[in-house]
Amino acid sequence: MRKIKIFVDAHVFDDTYQGTTTYIKGIYSELVKLPDFEITLAACNIDKLKLEFTNPLFQFIQLPSRSKLKRLAVDIPKLIKQHSFDYAHFQYITPLKKECKYINTIHDLLFIQYPNYFPFKYRFVNYFTFRLSAMRSDIICTVSEYSKKNLQKFFHIKEQNLVLTPNAVDEYTGEFNDVKTKYSIQKYILYVSRFEPRKNHKLLLEAFVELGLMDTGYKLVFIGRYKDVANTTYEEYYNSLSQDLKSSVMYFENLPTSELYSFYKQADLFVYPSLAEGFGIPPLEAAMLNCKVLCSNQTALADFDFFGTNLFDPHNIEELKSKISYNLANENYPYQEIKLAAMKKYNWNSIAENFGNALRKHITL
Repeated sequence: MRKIKIFVDAHVFDDTYQGTTTYIKGIYSELVKLPDFEITLAACNIDKLKLEFTNPLFQFIQLPSRSKLKRLAVDIPKLIKQHSFDYAHFQYITPLKKECKYINTIHDLLFIQYPNYFPFKYRFVNYFTFRLSAMRSDIICTVSEYSKKNLQKFFHIKEQNLVLTPNAVDEYTGEFNDVKTKYSIQKYILYVSRFEPRKNHKLLLEAFVELGLMDTGYKLVFIGRYKDVANTTYEEYYNSLSQDLKSSVMYFENLPTSELYSFYKQADLFVYPSLAEGFGIPPLEAAMLNCKVLCSNQTALADFDFFGTNLFDPHNIEELKSKISYNLANENYPYQEIKLAAMKKYNWNSIAENFGNALRKHITL
């Protein structure tokens, strides 16, 4: 049987790591193991790609230009035609010229449902480019039931053209560092996310202050990029605090991987109060390292039903305060039960198998 040839636009690996790099690496590192697929990855820096995709079954093509317009308008259509690929896989935006079947992963449409969290230009441009790309795609992948429903609602994508390919979570097997000693922290509550209003950092800070956790020796640790998006309400609240309270809040960004996972592992509690997510990987990363987790129950995060009573309404500070107090003292937190449930639901092997089945079925249509 002839192998199904897939071209993957992996230009995101030319830049800093992000959610889409983890997604592409996870799903294709499993799919390439299946005997009826041939996977070719394309980026400008193929040496970097080869460090990430070590299976010798992978093939690589160097993109000639870093220009987004040239990549989509000229380079990729030419490569697809030259190599006779069956499918080409993109993230959000596809080329206008179509030389094979298109797979398009649209991770979320939060900017449509929550326009107040996104600039007008971003909303205007992406609505038309994402919608046009979706219309030209043969298979639309997305990462949560929530995003799947929104694609049906806003872009009128048919059920048979949608494939659920969520992010997965792997157990970290690298080294750990003693971050408590390095940063002079004894006890701390952790939140990992870049700063922007929908991430709801202010609610967690308010809960921390109102519970008086500083007085019992706790710090509040935020890890994530700070200056990407204006966060006025958070800034105003933080600036109103006393100097002592401010000193109990710590910020980190661009940490080495070993330190990030060490912060997860050594935290007394991880809290994820986000108001809107297309998926949301940090609560799963924390759970994999046997950290207590409190997670928002909004949007795609509602899929994380294995957290049970440790889901909370991120609009309700009293509920959050109650669950923080309870879990800091909880000696019977179900670490293993949550970890096993998360691994069963979100693993790359089963996700890639489901994805492969969808491609096999569609190629015959």
